[in-house]
Amino acid sequence: MKPQSIHPPRSRHIVFLQGMPSPFYRHIARHLKARGWSVTRINLCIGDWLFWHDGDAISYPGRRCNWPVFIEKFFLEHAVTHLVLLGENRRYHRQAVDIALARGIQVIVNDFGYIRPDWITFERNGMSGASLFPRDPEAIRALAAYLPEVDWTPRFVDSAFHMARGDLLHNLSNLFMGWLFPFYRRSDRRPHTLIYTPASGLRLLTNRLRKTRTDQEVADLIASNQAYYLFPLQLDFDFQIVAYSPFDGIAQSIRFVLASFARHAPVNSLLVLKEHPWDPALKDWENILIREAVKLGIDDRVRYLRGGHLDSLITHAKGVVTVNSTTGMRALHLGRPLMVLGQAVFDVSGLTHQGELDSFWSSPVQPDAALVRDFLKALAGTIQIRGVFFEEGGLSLAAQEAANRIATGCVGDVYHTNAHIQTEKMLAEVAVGSTPT
Repeated sequence: MKPQSIHPPRSRHIVFLQGMPSPFYRHIARHLKARGWSVTRINLCIGDWLFWHDGDAISYPGRRCNWPVFIEKFFLEHAVTHLVLLGENRRYHRQAVDIALARGIQVIVNDFGYIRPDWITFERNGMSGASLFPRDPEAIRALAAYLPEVDWTPRFVDSAFHMARGDLLHNLSNLFMGWLFPFYRRSDRRPHTLIYTPASGLRLLTNRLRKTRTDQEVADLIASNQAYYLFPLQLDFDFQIVAYSPFDGIAQSIRFVLASFARHAPVNSLLVLKEHPWDPALKDWENILIREAVKLGIDDRVRYLRGGHLDSLITHAKGVVTVNSTTGMRALHLGRPLMVLGQAVFDVSGLTHQGELDSFWSSPVQPDAALVRDFLKALAGTIQIRGVFFEEGGLSLAAQEAANRIATGCVGDVYHTNAHIQTEKMLAEVAVGSTPT
C-alpha cells in the first residue's frame, strides 16, 4: 500500500500510533502544530479512529505482516523525525520502534506513571527493562542534584468513569465494527473482549461486595503481629510480565516464590499474595497458590487477599517481593525492603535487595532513604510528567508539558532552563567520577 501524502515537507514530523483511549495525543498534537510541526496519526483499527479522525489522521487497513514495509516507507517518504506510542512492546509498535530507532527517529513511549497516582511516564525508546534511566546510584544522585524539589501532594484524581468508557468504546467498536479494519489483530495481549469485559465486571462487583470481609482480613493480619512478606500479583498478560520478566506467566512466578519461601523463609512467617485490582480472575490464582502450598507443606503459612489497603499491607510487611510492579515504587517510598524478580527501572543497588530471593527472606536489605529520595526526585524530573489521562484538568496540563518536552528536545532529560547544558555537564561529571558543584 502506498502511504498517503497529507503533509507538505517540514523540518519536524511527528507520528502518533496507538495511545490511551483519551484525547491525550490529540492535545499534544495541537500544541506541536501551533509550533509548526507536521503531525500524523496512523489508525490501526476502528477503536483508534473513534478517538482521532481529523485531517491529520490516516488509516492502515492492511495485514499485520505488511505493516513493517508500510511504516518504514512512511517514515522515509515523509521525513518522520519523532514517533510517539503507548508501550513499545505492543504488536505493530515493536516493529515500528525497531525501524524508527534504526533510522535515527526519536521514539517516545508513554504509559501510566511509575509514580502514582497522578504521574505519566514519558521517556525515550522504552520503559522498564528498556528504560534509559540510570541504574547507577551515583548517576542518580548526581542527576537529582540538578533538579528542583518535588511536591508529592496529589494534584489530580483520574476519572475512573472516563477510563472505563474509553476502554469499552475502543474494544467494543473493534468487536462490532471490526469489518472496517478486517485485517487488524489486537495489539496487546489481553483476552478477547467478550471474555475479558464481563469477567472484569463480575470480579470488580464481587470484590466490592466482599470489601468489608477483605478489610477485616487485612486488619486481623496486621493485628496478629505475625511476620509476613507481601507478594502483590500483576496481570498475566501485562507486558511487564511478557517482555520484562523471566516468567512465562503469573502462575510460574507464584511457584517460584513459594518454593523459595518454603525452603528459606523463617518458619513463623507468612507469605501474603494480593490480587491485582484489575485482574479478571480468568485464572484462579488462589487455587494455584493453595495447591502449590499443599505440595510444599506450607498451606498454613500462605494467605490470599482479593483487595485491601495497599499502604497498610506494605508498611507492616517484613518485605515486599515483586516481579516488576509499580507497587515496588510504593514500597521504596514507604521504606520497606524490596526484592525485584524481573527487570525494573527501580532495581538499583541501594534501593532493592541485590542478592538472590533465597537470601531475602532472612536478610532483606533496607533501602537507603537518601537514595530513595534522590531516585524519586530524579525520576519525577526526567521521565515522569505530572498529570493524568482521563480527567480534563490533569490531561490538559500533561499534554502541554509533553509537547514542551518534545519541542525542546528534553524527553528524558533534566527539564528546566539550560536543560541540555546541565545534563551534559552532569553526565560528564559522573563519567569522570566527580561530584556536582
